[in-house]
Amino acid sequence: MSARSKARKRALDVLFESEVRGLPVGGTLPDRIEDNDPPVNEFTVALVEGVAKNIHAIDDLLSAHSVGWTLDRMPAVDRNILRIGAYELLYDDQVPDVVAVSEAVALARDLSTDESPAFVNGLLARLLQLKPTLGI
Repeated sequence: MSARSKARKRALDVLFESEVRGLPVGGTLPDRIEDNDPPVNEFTVALVEGVAKNIHAIDDLLSAHSVGWTLDRMPAVDRNILRIGAYELLYDDQVPDVVAVSEAVALARDLSTDESPAFVNGLLARLLQLKPTLGI
């Protein structure tokens, strides 16, 4: 697993933990940085902070383009994988679009249900298709 893949997994851990604990998006990040076990690298911090900064726009897009699923009905792990993928796809120019989608699908394959990789791929592919019209 590459260093960036590990950083994405760590960002997912932070986002998931924050949600489960009822904290704001990324609310556990300061604790994880302080604990530093496992270490939290700069890319993880950038992902968590980027998702937190853009959470309303990201969630609005995911909600608007998710067929048959509301954000609340999605498994929490899928919801947070999609948030990371959408952030990278729409707001991080240093990550190629295909990498953002591929990494999100890999996380879903490794950490969620059998149906999740196809769902994550489909929803992020739809956002990629719409990206030129979103004005982001």
